[in-house]
Order: sequence, then structure tokens, then C-alpha cells
Amino acid sequence: MTGALFTLTFAVAAPFWALMILLPYWSWTARIISSPLIVLPVLVIYALLVLPALGEVLPAVLSPTLDGVRDLLGTADGAAAAWAHLIAFDLFAGRWAWLDSRERGVPALIMAPALVLTILLGPLGLAAYLGIRTRWVRPTAAAARAPQRLG
Repeated sequence: MTGALFTLTFAVAAPFWALMILLPYWSWTARIISSPLIVLPVLVIYALLVLPALGEVLPAVLSPTLDGVRDLLGTADGAAAAWAHLIAFDLFAGRWAWLDSRERGVPALIMAPALVLTILLGPLGLAAYLGIRTRWVRPTAAAARAPQRLG
């Protein structure tokens, strides 16, 4: 079952990534991606992997040591759970970046590489987007900085 859940983890997240990268301007993309519940399928898989092993997982996360975490991740169940953890957080971060980029008007061709980097190397993709977003100011933020006119 662990192998099947491992394989299923990215499969349930991939359609959301495809929408953000390949169909960023489709009206249904915004409707779907705007819901934080898109990560729910991955979270269910994570729970299916972690909850049965909670007795082994809790000591490793409550008082982490390099050896303890290595031993936990060195098992099929531990690696599959870590994979689900990564996929869930990468998808959530990618979702946030995509939504933020739409508000700022960041072109989809600029966002696509940042999203792919987020899929592959989560924190580096997020860092790339944080750099990209500095070039585009939110419309409401720009209006707030405009000088006030009297009369």
C-alpha cells in the first residue's frame, strides 16, 4: 500500500500544477486554484501514511536528531510520508505564488519556470518567485502610495 500511496501523491497534485502552468488564464483555473482545499487529497494521503506510524513519528519530530530523522526517512513508510509532506507544502506555496502573481499581473511565461522550480525544488522555486514579485506591485498597493489630492 505504501508504494501505491507514494505514486498517488504526485498524481493527485499534478492536475493543479498543470492548470497553473499550462492554463493560467482559463476561468476555471482561478476558480479551482483559489480554494486551499486543492491540497486536501495530498493531506489525506499523508494522514494515511503518518497516523498508523504515529508512535514512531512523534519521537522523531518532538525531539529531532539527525540520526532519528535519517532512520525514520530511511523506511519506505517514512520516505512516502516525507514525499506527501513535501508535495502538500510545495503545492500550497505554488498556489500562493500563482494567486499572488495574478493579483500583481506577473506574466504567465515568467511564472511558469518559477512554478516548475517549486515543483522540483520547493524552497528554491518559492525564493525565485519572491524575487520575481518585487518587479510587480499590487494595484492596491500602488494606489495606496499615490499622493493624496485635496479638492
